[in-house]
Parts: sequence; structure tokens; C-alpha cells
Amino acid sequence: MAGIVVIFDFDKTIVDVDSDNWVVDGLGFTDLFCQLLNTMPWNTLMDRLMREIHTQGKTIEDVEEVLKRIPIHPRVVPAIKSAHAMGCELRIVSDANVFFIETILKHLGLRDYFSEINTNPGFVDEEGRLRISPYHDFTVSSHSCGLCPPNMCKGIIVERIQASLSNEGNKRIIYLGDGSGDYCPSLKLTGSDYMMPRKNFPVWELITRNPLLVKAEIHEWTDGEELEHVLLQLISSISMEESNGKLFKADCKLETISAASYEALPKALSIRH
Repeated sequence: MAGIVVIFDFDKTIVDVDSDNWVVDGLGFTDLFCQLLNTMPWNTLMDRLMREIHTQGKTIEDVEEVLKRIPIHPRVVPAIKSAHAMGCELRIVSDANVFFIETILKHLGLRDYFSEINTNPGFVDEEGRLRISPYHDFTVSSHSCGLCPPNMCKGIIVERIQASLSNEGNKRIIYLGDGSGDYCPSLKLTGSDYMMPRKNFPVWELITRNPLLVKAEIHEWTDGEELEHVLLQLISSISMEESNGKLFKADCKLETISAASYEALPKALSIRH
């Protein structure tokens, strides 16, 4: 099953809420967040809030404790572990930040299951304050994608992943997401890939407007239980298909050899006689 790469969004896909909002609300800074929401880009806003949170005496340990309480459907962790056990490579492409994601994954015992996390940088500085910056520095140059927010084009990330996989044989991608930012990468998937949009969420609504624009097979899901069922069923189906394909190739090779031997037999007999 080394031929499958499963790409997960994080907020409202692996966890059931937006991690940024969860931390802001959990630490009591919702009012300030709402005041600043329309005055600056999202990553700048989160960096500013982390400064205010630090200034008012909240520690990085307080942030971590809030993150550890984030709601997650009980079937998501088993789904991730099962996909990994079945031989899939797991990656994350998320518009959250690396500190939030890694803190949550480590708490859930899942960090080592993912080979790569693509997200906005986040680190704790020498003062103990969490700093958050954009994945793509839009103050320097634009990624030129009209579908995505200025700080991150997930489609570009998926194209990079596809390019890196092209040297590793015929690998298939299963992409799971919920937000409008997951629409662009869905358009980058090929006909041998699979798109799993969360039903009644923005990416699902965008796809259903014109599903023919998405070349990948579309398999919707509603919650963690259905995520697990659909994902593992897809992995099993691909595994069976690949196994049958290998058997078919082996059978064809045997038939070719047998036919060649059969055709050569009369000639060999005539030579002997």
C-alpha cells in the first residue's frame, strides 16, 4: 500500500473546530478578535492576538492546555492509525499553524504518523510568546492564485507534492478537506486520485456547483465516523485493485511465456528429428 498518499486538512477535518478560534475563545480574547478581524490579514491578526495574550500574563503552557482540550470525533484517531497501518503515507496541508497542529498531534499520539506538515509557521520566541507568520510571504510577492487567500495556496502545495511523487511510481492521492481553501487543490487532483469533501461545508458546496471540474473521484463524508468508513474503504479498494493489477500482469507474463514455448515446440521437435 505504499502507493497511496493521504492528505488531510486540519481544522474541521482532523479536529472538529477551527483551532485559531478555539484558542482565542478558550483564553477569553473573543471580543478583541472581533474588533480586529476586518482590520488586518488573518495571520497578522493571530500574531497580534498572541502578543496581547502574552502581555496579559497568559503563558505558552496556557495555550497548550487549551489546545489539548480541542474537540475531535472519537473515530478520527483510529482512522489515521489504520490508514498508516495499511501502508499509506500521511501528510497535512492546513491554513492553521505548525505550533497548534504539532501540539494537538503530540497530545493525541499522532505526530509520528505524518511524514510532512505544510502550514503557516509558528514558534515560541525568547520571551515565551508565540509568533505566527504566513506560509507564503504575500508582502514580498503574490502566489497569483485567485481562489486562495494571500498567505497560502494549497493547490501549489499539492502540485509540489505531485512533482515529488512523480519519481516514485504511480502513486494516488486521497485528499480530505472542508474549507474553501481546499477547493483549489481539489482541481489539481488527477483522474486516478480521490477527493473527500466534508458534506455541507464550503469545499463541498463549491464542488457541487460544477463537479465535472474535479477530475478525481468524489467521496463525501459528514463526521468522523463516516470519514473513517469512507477513507478505509477507499484504501481497501485501491489495495485490492493494485493487487489484482499485479496478478493480471503476472498472468499475462506467464501466458506470454507459455505461448512462446508452445510455438517453439514444433520447431524444436523438427530439429531433433
